[in-house]
Amino acid sequence: MIRNIVFDMGNVLVGYDPMRVCEHYIADEEDRMQVYTADFVSPEWVMLDMGVIEEEQALERICARLPERLHEAARLCMRDWDKYNMRTYTEMEPVVRGLKARGFDIYLCSNASNRLPGCYRELIPAVDCFSGILFSAPEKVMKPQRQIYECLFARYSLRPEECFFIDDVQINIDGARACGMDGYCYADADRERLKAVLDALPSPR
Repeated sequence: MIRNIVFDMGNVLVGYDPMRVCEHYIADEEDRMQVYTADFVSPEWVMLDMGVIEEEQALERICARLPERLHEAARLCMRDWDKYNMRTYTEMEPVVRGLKARGFDIYLCSNASNRLPGCYRELIPAVDCFSGILFSAPEKVMKPQRQIYECLFARYSLRPEECFFIDDVQINIDGARACGMDGYCYADADRERLKAVLDALPSPR
């Protein structure tokens, strides 16, 4: 029986669009795309999620790929991305609270840099319902690596077969299934379909 629902954060509970901070600071479309790619579609961004590089180190490497005139814009976008790029999906709050009321324990497992543990409580809907939260950077592993799921299970004494994972990336669901945790890919962002999947799970109490 499923007893635990495990959510991803980005594009499941929280909207994430890294172009928003670039639009705030950069007027020229070509410059904006250049900084967006250098900052947020980069090896350094993955390394930040893995917790193996600090933001200042990442920015130094990013600026080395950009013309000097864009260094300040890159710095500002890196400094303030969490203020602009994320927004709470308030419509997910009743989904989470409904699951909690049915007797499920709620967890979060997300690829996220070391900045997120300082601000996630302001972003995650119904955060008071969560029994445990695991971010990738402090553990220095990330989805879909097997180790991050095993860390989640060990940290909170969970049985994989009693967990159900919701993520917007199929390879992350595949990684969870390889560890014994079933799941649902929320790539289409169809909340009604997601609710139907969750409603079909027998309540643990």
